[in-house]
Amino acid sequence: MTEATPASRWLKSTAWLADHLGDANLVVVDGSYYLTTQNRDAKAEYAKAHIPGAVFFDINAIADTETDLPHMLPGADAFGKAVGTLGIAETDTIVVYDGSGLYSAPRVWWTFRIFGAKNVFILDGGLPAWTAEKRPTEAGEVKRASRTFKAQLDTGAVAMVTDVQLALNDGSTQLVDARSAGRFAGKEAEPRKGLRSGHMPGALNLPFTEIVENGRLASRDTIAAAFAKAGVDTDKPIITTCGSGVTAVVLALGLDAIGKGPARIYDGSWTEWGGRPDLPVVKD
Repeated sequence: MTEATPASRWLKSTAWLADHLGDANLVVVDGSYYLTTQNRDAKAEYAKAHIPGAVFFDINAIADTETDLPHMLPGADAFGKAVGTLGIAETDTIVVYDGSGLYSAPRVWWTFRIFGAKNVFILDGGLPAWTAEKRPTEAGEVKRASRTFKAQLDTGAVAMVTDVQLALNDGSTQLVDARSAGRFAGKEAEPRKGLRSGHMPGALNLPFTEIVENGRLASRDTIAAAFAKAGVDTDKPIITTCGSGVTAVVLALGLDAIGKGPARIYDGSWTEWGGRPDLPVVKD
């Protein structure tokens, strides 16, 4: 059986990973994360079963601890220290996966990349694909020897609230929201308490699920059609946003797959915007 070529250059197949698991410079990272509404415990699931040798990247712990916003990017020094402790250097080949297939792994992939790692990939189909093929897993926590990760943040890859305000005011950059249509329209409650429902005035909506099929990134044709249907001009600058800066990266990955971008990620996303009474919100 011939394997289909992944839609993105940043995706590695389960077969490739199985062949390279023993490589000295390869690090496998479990980047699973779930909303509280999903009733799943990422760390507990990792401890129960993970790809052999994988370390757990906790996006809530490797984050800016000075803010109330969830899993915001930490500073370069803090990131370098945290992932160095996990046994990862910026020169390693890093393969990230998650327990959903394609949900939080792109966020972790993007984070490693913007802090200076070059050879970072996402496991195509994630842990569900790996286990469906009856490939081996192990339990417990993996402890790797500490490494030095020389971190330097690419600030141009990250959008702050002021960048979003400017983009909405002057129309220079499109805001594309990866949340569900119901949340975007303000017809569904936000999973985080205290947040207003709706969206930023002028934002476009492309639920990330429109470009994910069975836990995998959809075909390039499907991705291109989804962006077009959402009214996005992929030749113009884009900032992607979502609930808390996680699935916004799925859209950025999709844009890269069709040769567009790079998109900037609004790190605070709706948790910041919807939680600030001074920022405008509209409903459909």
